[in-house]
Amino acid sequence: MTALDTSQRVLHGWNPEDPEKWDKKIAWTTLWISTVSLFLGFCTWFLVSAIAPMLNQIGFDLSKSQLYWLTAIPGLSTGFLRLVYMFLPPIIGTRKLVTLSSILFVLPMLGWFFAVQDPTTPYWWLLFLAFICGIGGGVFSGYMPSTGYFFPKSKAGTALALEAGLANMGMSFIQLVSPWLMGFTLLGIGFVAPQRNPEGNELFVHNPAVVLIPWTLVMAFVAWEVLKDVPVKANFAEQIDIFGNINTWIMTLVYVAGFGIYSGFSASLALLINDNFGANSHLAETIPADQLPKGAAFAFIFPLIGAGSRALIGPLCDKYGGAIWSFVGLTGMAIFTGAAAFFLKAEDLSDFWAFLTLIMIVSVFSGLVNAGGFKQIPMILPKRQAGGVIGWTGAMGSFGPFIVGMLLALTAPTTFFIGCVIVLAFTAAIVWAYYARPNAPFPG
Repeated sequence: MTALDTSQRVLHGWNPEDPEKWDKKIAWTTLWISTVSLFLGFCTWFLVSAIAPMLNQIGFDLSKSQLYWLTAIPGLSTGFLRLVYMFLPPIIGTRKLVTLSSILFVLPMLGWFFAVQDPTTPYWWLLFLAFICGIGGGVFSGYMPSTGYFFPKSKAGTALALEAGLANMGMSFIQLVSPWLMGFTLLGIGFVAPQRNPEGNELFVHNPAVVLIPWTLVMAFVAWEVLKDVPVKANFAEQIDIFGNINTWIMTLVYVAGFGIYSGFSASLALLINDNFGANSHLAETIPADQLPKGAAFAFIFPLIGAGSRALIGPLCDKYGGAIWSFVGLTGMAIFTGAAAFFLKAEDLSDFWAFLTLIMIVSVFSGLVNAGGFKQIPMILPKRQAGGVIGWTGAMGSFGPFIVGMLLALTAPTTFFIGCVIVLAFTAAIVWAYYARPNAPFPG
């Protein structure tokens, strides 16, 4: 008979570090329900990146800069919303957090469903809808600390890497299935307003925005019925003391470099391919349109690889510590981002395939950084602060799509890539000095 009463909604006496006061089944059930909901959230967050490349084909008239801004705005709102969500787990609890968040995902989905059916929809409204898509990414800074309450430190690396990695696949999933969903009617919904591209083919661009709504509502119901809360309570003032710890700021830099660049490339890669190698590039002057790469056909691979890498590396982070993987990941990202930059000024399609290969390797290394960083945080910070720091770093990293999209709209791609290399190399040096080297002051 354990000292833990699991029959109540609130698990009084819960202590993951004490086997007598920890329930493995409850912990993993919480993880899987939160992960599915977070997966749907990431689908919502990246819905714009799947829809934006199609808008001009169905009657909209948006410039390259406007399209980059559309894909960037969800990253901006996600960052701000994560600053709110990071404080919610100890205030409202896991059950309400996941339930209410799942319901909120419906708002941007419905908004885009109606907006794309009318090419006269004003740009400001598209920007607003892009902004509220950030709800899907914002919940990350509430879900991850919340899940962290349920696992001991020895299993935190695996648990958080699985949740973040599998949920990150939502970014890839929505980009992968959207072109397919746009090709046919969906349970009769397509008859609402089928659009046509310049070739006269019917497109149903609104389908990706509505197909996941039933699943978000199902997850809201499941979360309300199944999830439990742990009595971790802290008010706002008690949570902001994380900013007095130097590790908060260093790990923020690590996550901005790792996840920020990963999520930014994930959101903008389709447009980046179109503008440098596809129909909008100088290669279109000499190469037939049907031979040029289409960004939407390749963009989903990048977030998929990074998410898979993040999920798989979790057990190794638990075994060897997160710091070494953060360092290796940052170093690899720097090297291969620099290599990819050399192929942006393409002379023929062979440069595209070289670029695509190198940028996918960048995604592999980003998974190491993101998993390693979230393993480090519970190891190098007090338990009460670790959840808040996970939320804060997640918030700062989620500005990646906004920063990347904004800079790609304002600067040459090669210049941006070189800037990324500098940031990644500097961050790798800091991680080595503080965490990864022998006799480091904060090994973890």
